[in-house]
Amino acid sequence: MKTRFASLRVLALLGAGAALAPATAMAQDQTGNDLVENADVVDRNIIIVTAQGRSQVLSDVPVAVSAISADTLENSGTTDIRELTQVAPSLLVSSTGNEANGSARIRGIGTVGDNPGLESSVAVFVDGVYRSRSGNALSELGPLDRVEILRGPQGTLGGRNASAGVISIYTAPPEFTFSGYGALTYGNYDAIRVEAGLNAPLTDIIAARVDGVYFKRDGFYNDVVNNTNINNRDRYLVRAQVLFEPTEDISFRLIGDYSKKDEACCAATFVQPDFAPLARVSPGLNPFARPVGNAPALTSTGNPIVPVLIGLGQNRGALNQSTFNRNIYNTAGRSFEGETEDYGVSGEFNWDFGNVSLTSITGYREYDNFQGSDTDYTQVDILYREAGPSAAARNFRTFTQELRLAGTLFSDKLDWLVGGYYANEKLRTRDNLRFGTQYGTFVSCRIAIAINPALVNPSAQNCLGPNVAALEAANRGTGAFGPATPLIVAGINNLSRVSDVGGTGDVYNQTSENFAFFTHNIVHLTDTLDLTLGLRYTNETKDFDATFGNDNTICPQNRALLGGLLGTPLAGLAGGIISLSCQGNSTSEINGVSISDTRDEDEFTGTAILSWKPNPDLLTYVSYSRGYKAGGFNLDRSALGNPVTFRVAAIDPSLLQFAEETVTAYEIGAKYATREFGISLAGFRQEFSNFQLNTFNGSVFLVQNVNACSASLGGADMDGSATTGSCAADNVVPGVVSQGVEMEAYIQPIQDLNFSLGLTYTDSSYENDLVGNDTGVPLDPALRLLPGDNLSNAPELVATSSVTWTPPMGNSGMEGLFFLNARMTGDYNTGSDLLFGKEQDGYVIVNGRIGLTNIADRFAIEGWVSNLFDKDYTQVAFNTPFVAPQQTYSAFLAEPRTYGITVRGKF
Repeated sequence: MKTRFASLRVLALLGAGAALAPATAMAQDQTGNDLVENADVVDRNIIIVTAQGRSQVLSDVPVAVSAISADTLENSGTTDIRELTQVAPSLLVSSTGNEANGSARIRGIGTVGDNPGLESSVAVFVDGVYRSRSGNALSELGPLDRVEILRGPQGTLGGRNASAGVISIYTAPPEFTFSGYGALTYGNYDAIRVEAGLNAPLTDIIAARVDGVYFKRDGFYNDVVNNTNINNRDRYLVRAQVLFEPTEDISFRLIGDYSKKDEACCAATFVQPDFAPLARVSPGLNPFARPVGNAPALTSTGNPIVPVLIGLGQNRGALNQSTFNRNIYNTAGRSFEGETEDYGVSGEFNWDFGNVSLTSITGYREYDNFQGSDTDYTQVDILYREAGPSAAARNFRTFTQELRLAGTLFSDKLDWLVGGYYANEKLRTRDNLRFGTQYGTFVSCRIAIAINPALVNPSAQNCLGPNVAALEAANRGTGAFGPATPLIVAGINNLSRVSDVGGTGDVYNQTSENFAFFTHNIVHLTDTLDLTLGLRYTNETKDFDATFGNDNTICPQNRALLGGLLGTPLAGLAGGIISLSCQGNSTSEINGVSISDTRDEDEFTGTAILSWKPNPDLLTYVSYSRGYKAGGFNLDRSALGNPVTFRVAAIDPSLLQFAEETVTAYEIGAKYATREFGISLAGFRQEFSNFQLNTFNGSVFLVQNVNACSASLGGADMDGSATTGSCAADNVVPGVVSQGVEMEAYIQPIQDLNFSLGLTYTDSSYENDLVGNDTGVPLDPALRLLPGDNLSNAPELVATSSVTWTPPMGNSGMEGLFFLNARMTGDYNTGSDLLFGKEQDGYVIVNGRIGLTNIADRFAIEGWVSNLFDKDYTQVAFNTPFVAPQQTYSAFLAEPRTYGITVRGKF
C-alpha cells in the first residue's frame, strides 16, 4: 500500500557510509513523490528530506543541510544527539554539570551553561515536535529513520525559531508488513544494551509498532571517597505508534513514548598542564594574566590556595595526577545521583486534496529532571546540591500545535506554503544550592591569603587561629586595620561560621506563550531558476515569578557589621567579606520573598534564496536569512545584584531579563550529484546581535547579551572595571560573527563501497570593542578576554570521513560489514570566558564496526569500538567554584574508549 510515509522507506536503500547522499543524475528531474513510487529503481545514494516542508531530493534543496541515514547512524553507534558529531562536521554537542542542559552548536554557535532560562540556539525536533531544550535529546532515541541537520537560522518553515540551526530527528515509522527485531550488546564498563521491536498491520488501514531500549553501563569516573562510580548509564525507552491510513490521501500517525534515566552525573577532574600547559599560576595571582616563565601549575603548592585545600582534607593525589586520571575525590556523603523522566504524545495528520496538502502536528510533552552534585568538585565540603526528590530540579510542560497548508499554483510555477505555530511552555525550576560544612573556613582562608599568606592556618575555623593576634597587635597596637580591626576580625569570625546554610528551596516559574504565522514559497522563474521567499511573524510572551527560601543568617549579620566600612579605604576588604558571606545573594533576608515580571516580544524573520540548476546534476544558490531566538529570564538569584550592595527592599526583577538574540545570515553554495560522486559546498557569514552568553565566573553564572561598538572603546572593554567601556546606543552593532566554508562529499566507485568526507572551516569570533546589551552598557569584567577572540568550543577546522564496505559473502545473501569513521577537530578554548589554561589541543576520534550481516537472511554479528585510540579530551573546562582568584580549573571529560559486540536478529 502506498503511504505518505513511504518516502521514509527509501532510506533503507541508502549506502551506510553516505552521511551526505545527494541524488543521482537519473533522478534529478523527479519529485520526492515520484521517487517514492519508484523506490525499487532508486540509487543507493538518493535521500529524501523534508528540510523545506516538502519531500525533496537532498541535492535539490538550496540550503545547507546534512542528512544522515539510518544505516550510518547505526554503524557510527548513534543513540543520542551527542554521537551525531562524529558524522556532521559543523555540529558539536557537549554536556557539563547536568545533561539536562546539554549544548548543541552549529557553525560554532550555541547556548552554553546550565541555566534552563536560556533556550537553545540549535532547536531539536523529534518527529516534528519541538523539544524544550537540546539537552532533552541526550537520551535514548530508539530506532531512527534519518536525521536532518539544518545549518543557519531557521523559522519560516514552521516549528520553533532557531538562530543557529535545527536538528530534526525522524524515528522509524510503522509499516504494513509484519516484522520484528532484536539486538543484544555487551561492552566494556559492563555495558549491556537490549533493543527490540515489533511491527504489525492490525488491518488493511491500521499498522502499529512498539520499540524498546534498555541500556546499563558502569561510570567511567571512580569516586574513591564514596566508593562508587559516576557518569554511568541506566536508562530505558519505550515508544508505541499507530499509523491510520483510511485512503491514499489521508494518514494519521500517533506516537507515545516514555523514557527514564537513573544515573549519577556529572563529575569533573582538576585541570593539569598535561591538558592545558597554560594552566599555571599567573603573575600577581591574576587569572586573566598570561603565566610567564616556569610558573607553577595551578594545582601545585606554589598556588597559595592549594595548601588550604590540602589542609582541609583534599587528597594530594587528586592534585598531582593527570587531568585524565578518572579516579576522583569528592566530599564524603555527597552524591551526583539524579533522575530524568521524559514522556509525551504526538499526532501527525496529513490530508492531500488536489494540489493542496494539509499537515497538522500536535504534541504534548513533560520533562522532569533532578540532580544532586558535589558542586565544588573537590574533597572539601564547599558547595553542594542535595540529591533526591527534593534536589535541584527542572520541570517542563510543553504543548505545541503546528498547521501547514502547501500546494501549487499557476501550472506548478509556484510551490506555496503557509502555516501557523503555537507553543505553551510551563517551566518550573527548583534550586537548593547550599554552602558546605567547610565553606566558612575555606573562604576565610581566601581572606587570610589576601591579607597576608603567612597568617593562613586552615586547621582553625577562622583560618587564623592564634595568628589573629598578629592582626590585632599590628600598626603600633591599633591593629592592622586601625580602629576597624575588631570589626574586620569579627567579620572574619562570622564568615567562618557559614556552614551548611543557603538555599532551602528557591522556586522559579516561567510560562512562555508563543504563536507565529509563516509562509515559504518557491517561484519557478524558469525551468532551471527558482526564487524562494519566506516570512515569519513571531510573538513571544513570558511570565515569570520566583519565591526564595534561605537560612543563611550570617549574611545580614556581616552586612550590619561591616556596611559602614564600604565608603572607607577598607571598602575592598569589607566588601570581600560581605560578598563571601552572601555569595549568590544567599541570605535569610530573602526567605519567603516573592518577585514577578513579564516580557513580550514581536519579531519578523525571513529568508530569500535564488537557486539555479545549469544542468540536472548541479545546483547553485545564494541566500539571505534573518533569524531570532527569544529573550527571557535568568533563573538565578545571583543576577539580582551585587551581593555587597544587594537590598531586599529594592529587588528589581527586570535585572533577570536578557534580550532576544537575532542573526543576519548570508550564504552561497553549490551541490553536484551523480551516482558515483557528489559534493556540496557552502560559504556563509552570520552576524549575531544581542548574542546570549552564559558564563560561570567561579562564583556565579552570568547571563549577558553581547554586542559590539562601532566606535573604539580604547581597550575599556578589556579592563577589570564594570563601569568603563560604554557605547552610545546608536553605535551598537553585532558582537559575534560566524563565517566560513563547508564541504560534504561522497564517492561510490562500486555498489558495495562507499566513502564520505566532510570539512568545515569556521571563524566564529567576538568582534572588538564589545559591550553588553543593545543600549551599550559595559561588558562584565569577567568577559574581558572575549574581544577579538574565537567563541568557546568553536574549533576553526573540523573534518569527518567514513568508509563503508559491504561485500557479498558467497551466494547465500550474507554480507560482510566494514565501517570506519573519523572526526578531526582543531584547537579550541573550552571555557566560555576564554581564560588561559582552558585550551583544548586538536584531536582525532575514530570509530569502527566490523561483522557479518544478513546471515540466513535473519541474523548479524558485529564488533564495534568508539574512540578507537582512547584519545583523552575534555568537553568543558571551568573555574573550580569559589577557588578564584587563586585559580584552579576543573574539567568535564569526554568518554574514553568503549567497545563491545552486538548480535542482531529479525523476522
